[in-house]
Amino acid sequence: MGDVGEAGRSKVPPVEDGSGSASGAGSGVAAEPVTQAAPRAEAPLTDTRRIAAKRERVFDVVVAAVVGALVLTAAAFGDAGPLDYVLIATGCLPLAFHRSAPRVVLAAATLALAAYVLHAHPGTVAAVPVVGAAHTAARAGRRGLAALASGGFLAVYLAAGGAVGQTLLLTGWFLCALVTGLADKNWQAYLRQTEQRALDAERTREEVALRRAGEERLRIARELHDSLTHSISIVKLQAGVAVHLARKRGDDVPPALLAIQEASGEAMRELRATLDVLREPAPAGRIDELVERARSAGLAVRLTAAADLQLPDDVHHVAYRIVQEALTNAARHASPTEVTVTLAAEAKALDVRVDDDGRAVPDSPVTPGTGLTGMRERVTALGGTLHTGPRPEGGFAVHARLPLYASTLEVK
Repeated sequence: MGDVGEAGRSKVPPVEDGSGSASGAGSGVAAEPVTQAAPRAEAPLTDTRRIAAKRERVFDVVVAAVVGALVLTAAAFGDAGPLDYVLIATGCLPLAFHRSAPRVVLAAATLALAAYVLHAHPGTVAAVPVVGAAHTAARAGRRGLAALASGGFLAVYLAAGGAVGQTLLLTGWFLCALVTGLADKNWQAYLRQTEQRALDAERTREEVALRRAGEERLRIARELHDSLTHSISIVKLQAGVAVHLARKRGDDVPPALLAIQEASGEAMRELRATLDVLREPAPAGRIDELVERARSAGLAVRLTAAADLQLPDDVHHVAYRIVQEALTNAARHASPTEVTVTLAAEAKALDVRVDDDGRAVPDSPVTPGTGLTGMRERVTALGGTLHTGPRPEGGFAVHARLPLYASTLEVK
């Protein structure tokens, strides 16, 4: 899992199926067959957005009904016939769809109400649906079309015998509708720009935080190298010289001196490994190779992973360390007959599961050690969640959910 793609992502190759036929770079890893994923659909709306969209639809229907009732009521006090009512309904009902089809609504309202004006010669109330349609069209960016429809309706109203004063009044209505529509459009654009700037600022803060974290790791690595490495090297050297001189003189080497020599050497090796981790946060290898090493050590491991799953480097690193720590704990403490490792990618998250059938029993208390604590810190740093504990059927389970951005997840 150490390969990094062109976009700085790491790839989990296909793993073997149960029959042993290789489908990727790893060998000897039992896994379930994986089919190619179809192009991923856009993520569904959240519950809040669905509720807001439903409320907007209800509001639009109510507004269309109120406007229609207003025009119908005014027509009822005049000399309107069945054709007039049909024209009013044809011009008012489409207002319920002004958000999705503003041009169609504008055309329907203008033509239907203009025909109504020519046929029945009503008052200024007949222009209300056209004014509303012109406003929504201007808000949608169709100000030229809205102005043309407004001018056409005013010309028809004046030609149908409308008074000049009423025509001027309607002209003011239409101008207000166009101006407020443009103002609303600009306000919505401003809100979108503000939201985008906030997202960009958040992304920049995250990048700065990651860069500072990397710089801090390098600083800690330098300090450890300059202080601890030097001191431990001196202890190891002096212990080695003392052991050599004692053996040269034929004296018995004190066990404490041998213990110091061995402990200092082990401390040097662990310190070097720690410095490597601080200087290079990338994973040490691929997950399938990690599983292979565990199998070689006598641990029965079954790996299930998606084919050609590409992950961002930080998610790749954390997933690798989770599997590494979980396999190490299973081998040391659980004595399981089988361990199952599962990597499952969804639209915006990667699920990492490591289950064993070891000695852990349900409801038994779990005391987090250094490994589990470090695992939780890694997951929390990515904004993910981690659940660890005994399984109901026995054994121990580690389940991490790591967030992914939709633009960084590719399944081929």
